[in-house]
Formats: sequence, structure tokens, C-alpha cells
Amino acid sequence: MGEMIENFTDRLKAALTGTSDAELVFLGNFEVEDQWARGEPGLPRLTFGSGNVIVNRMDEFALLLAGKGDHVVLKGEPDADYLSHLEELGFDLPGMLVVERQDPGSTVTQDALEDRPVLRELGRLGARGGVVAAHGVCELEERLAERAGIPLAAPSAAICKAVNSKIYSRRLATELGIRQTRGWTCASLAELDAAVEAARALLADGRRVVLKDAFGVSGKGIEVVADERRLDRLHRMMCSRARRAEDNRVGLVVEEWVAKCADLNYQFTVGRDGRVHFDFVKEALTEGGVHLGHRIPARLTERQTAELTEVSRLLGGRLADDGYFGVVGVDAMVDPDGALYPVVEINARLNMSTYQASIQEAFIGSGSTALVRRYPVRLGAPLPFGSLRRAMADLLFDPARGTGLLINNHATVNAAASPGAQAPGADFHGRLHGVVVADSADRMAALDDEVGRRLAAVAESTRRGERG
Repeated sequence: MGEMIENFTDRLKAALTGTSDAELVFLGNFEVEDQWARGEPGLPRLTFGSGNVIVNRMDEFALLLAGKGDHVVLKGEPDADYLSHLEELGFDLPGMLVVERQDPGSTVTQDALEDRPVLRELGRLGARGGVVAAHGVCELEERLAERAGIPLAAPSAAICKAVNSKIYSRRLATELGIRQTRGWTCASLAELDAAVEAARALLADGRRVVLKDAFGVSGKGIEVVADERRLDRLHRMMCSRARRAEDNRVGLVVEEWVAKCADLNYQFTVGRDGRVHFDFVKEALTEGGVHLGHRIPARLTERQTAELTEVSRLLGGRLADDGYFGVVGVDAMVDPDGALYPVVEINARLNMSTYQASIQEAFIGSGSTALVRRYPVRLGAPLPFGSLRRAMADLLFDPARGTGLLINNHATVNAAASPGAQAPGADFHGRLHGVVVADSADRMAALDDEVGRRLAAVAESTRRGERG
């Protein structure tokens, strides 16, 4: 473990297994937080569910994280033209274990649990030393590993859940003396009562507060409150629910809403041996708490980057003490005066930025700037990659030129289409995920605009029933 490993995927293997030549089986079970949140008394909400068919097809991101000798479990067969395109770019694609019948509303883990051929293949890989590297681990991933007979390269689901709570994040930052917004953790009704009283004083002073579910993600389980009536209503609802359930537990944090000029996401990796490696920091693009992408490189000073590196060392050491190893992504922010808030929340799992690591190593050099984007589309029929490629043509990434749009997930474009749909019918929404790479911020912005314009045009053609 003393060797220097430059390649991120190999470094990840060494952290998870102790050796950089391990055979990993990647499992892109996005929004595992939905499972961690089940039974947790957070904010009142009407639905729980990971019925987001587009998010469930984000499993395809793992294609570009896995190495040539690795494998990826997928909900559907990737578009053959898309795979050919990735190989043309120089990616060594992994083996693919594709379920025979996927439920669009289920995660890839849930589908794999019902697929005997995939379970058998996982068992075969496990017998020869393969291990599962999941996006995050809950009881479903433990069940999959047990049923298939293949180890998980991760701590227990209980540990993974515990260290992903926003209550854990806030308490850890407090214990380590790391700067954070004024706030309170609420694990009981008594703590909630005290936090509401403290928050009421902030509201009376013209400030805003935010209530966050301990396991909320992507804008879900978050309430920004500007007046006492709204705060009191939420308080009453949670107290009433607790009385009905005869359960005094609460699972949320209450914080002052502070001004910021930038959101950040930085990542470090904790090895089984407790070693901590700072991987990178990126500027995060968010809207309403929902992650939209990243800007690379982050516009930070050397001092700010050094501070995040040191915070990573502190956090990683404590996470290791608490039994965690693997990837850790931390959300942070910069206030208008340039001061860092290094810990907004800890995500002890793979993060969106994790899946860009191979792209960044291969194609985003010191003279490049990049924008990681998701482009919304409204389609009238499924959009094959071949049609998309013809529409984008000169805009797609060219390794020789070092600029262009590198598409890192095509499955999310057509995820919401009716099963077997080939002809125009009811419109559906999708997302194209990609990385816009250019040699200047201005060229990057112009390329981003043109990608959006071309994509809108090809989407319109599907609604008119035209063939690409």
C-alpha cells in the first residue's frame, strides 16, 4: 500500500480491497438515500420513493469508472453505437451484466435481486475473487451480495447509513472545530423543540432557516423557512406524527440560511488501512438544492484548496475510526467574503463527481476548462445514439483537438420512454449527461449553448415524427 497509484480507479480498488488489481463489479444504485431514509422521522412528505425512472438509469455512469477487467451491472443493454463511440474515444469498456427484465421504477440492485442469470454470474465472479463496489450500501446491497455469493467491498449497511446522516456530519464538524453555519441537530422531540425556539429568534431578526432531513438528497427533504408561522406548522406536524407513532425520535438538522457565492464538492478516499487520499475539488452547480453539474477546475485559491485537504484528513481519520472506508464526497461552500464553510454535509458513498474521474484524468488537462452538465429534453420517440451523434457531429469531443462534448450517459435520454416504443407517441422527458471541454471559459460557454440548441432541435424532430 506504500506505492503511489496515479490512476483513480486503481487507487479506489486499493482503498476498497487492499490491492490495485482487484476485480470490481460496479453497481450504480443511485439515491440509496431513499432506502436509508425509510422509517426515519424526518420532515413531513407525501411520497418516498425512488420511482424516478431517469435517475435509475444513471447506472450507466459506471461504464466509465470501471476498468477493462471489471464489470458493471446494468438495468438495460447500452446503445451499441454509444459503446462503439466510447471505444473510439479510447475507453477500455468493462464486462456487462444486464438484467433480462427491468422495472423502470426499481433500482439496479432491486432488478438484479430478481434476475437469476445475473445472480449466477455474480456468484461466479465472487468465486474467483471479484467484489461488488456499489454507489452506496443499504440492506438491499447486502441481500444481493449474500444471495449471489459475492463479497461487498464496503463497510456494513449500518455503518454506511450512520455516517451518511446529516446529524453525523454536523456533530463531527462541531467535534473537530470545523467552521459551519449556525445550527442544531435534532434526534429527539426535545432537541427539535429547542432548535425551533432558537430558529424563531433568527426569523424574528429577518433571517431565514433551513430544515433538512437527515437522509434527504437532491432537493428532497429540505424546507427553507422565512416566517414563524411556517416553522410552527412544520413543528406541529412533526410533534403530532410523533404522538401518533408513540415515537419521540426526530431525524433532521435546523440551520441558518447563509449567503454564498459558490458551492463546492470535494472528494477523498479512505482506505481499509485508514489512509486518507485527497482526490479533487470541483465547483458544484446547484439549483434549489438539486445537483446540476460541476465546473472544472474550481475557482479556488491555493490556501482554500489546502484547507480542504487538511479538513479531508481530519474527517477521513474520524470516519475510519467509526468503521468506514471508501469514497467520501463532501459538500462545501464559499461565502461572499471568500470564507470557506468546509462541511455542509458528508456523503460517504460514490458521488456524481466520482464518475467523472476517468474522464478528467484522460481528457481535462491543466490548460482545459470543463463543464459537467445535464441537458433536459422532451422527446416524442426514443432517440438512438446514432441520431444524436449525427445531430451533434462537430460538437462531440475529439481527443486530438481536446475539446467538445463528451457524452457520459445516454441511457437517461430514453429512460422514460414507454417500453418497446419505436414510433412517435406521448411525449416524455429525458436527460443527456455530458462533459463540455474547451480551452477557455468563453469557448466552453459558447459550446454549451450550441449543444443545448442542437439538442432542442433534434428533440423537436422526434416530436414531429421525423427519423434522424
